[in-house]
Amino acid sequence: MKKFAWLCMGVCVAVTFASCKSSESAYKKAYEKAKQQELATQTTPVVVEEVSPVVTPVVSEESAGKVVESAPAEVREEKVTVVSAADGNGLLAYSVVCGSFDIKANADNLKSRLDNDGYKAMVVFNAEKAKYRVIVSTFADKESAAAARDAFKARYPSRKDFQGAWLLYRLD
Repeated sequence: MKKFAWLCMGVCVAVTFASCKSSESAYKKAYEKAKQQELATQTTPVVVEEVSPVVTPVVSEESAGKVVESAPAEVREEKVTVVSAADGNGLLAYSVVCGSFDIKANADNLKSRLDNDGYKAMVVFNAEKAKYRVIVSTFADKESAAAARDAFKARYPSRKDFQGAWLLYRLD
């Protein structure tokens, strides 16, 4: 019985050492492959062509001569509670949301960055979806909120995450 136990223990030790060596070479292979890809991307120039979106407003006979809204504002309705605000501001009916997070610390980091940029950002929590929302500004009417959302997107044209900013209608 002792011989069998020693034999099993010896096999386990051999397998352990053998697996360490193979994983080490796998890591080395992955590192070499990543280095080759990095070098390949550095040598090939990337040509980026800027394309600006074309917005064609629909003009009917009734609206000729009037200003037509080019894009309707996407509005999501959610029941949220304020978690942290810059100066204790209350949450009005419509808000501009620029980020959604599962972890509160990530939302707080974005809020502090926006506060440093001059916004009075706040973090709200949607218990139904378990998401922390970062709000840039809040308004009583939809039109003002949509204008603020468009201005926010225009201020950060290179931030793709901010280009997805949307409007939140607070449910009571």
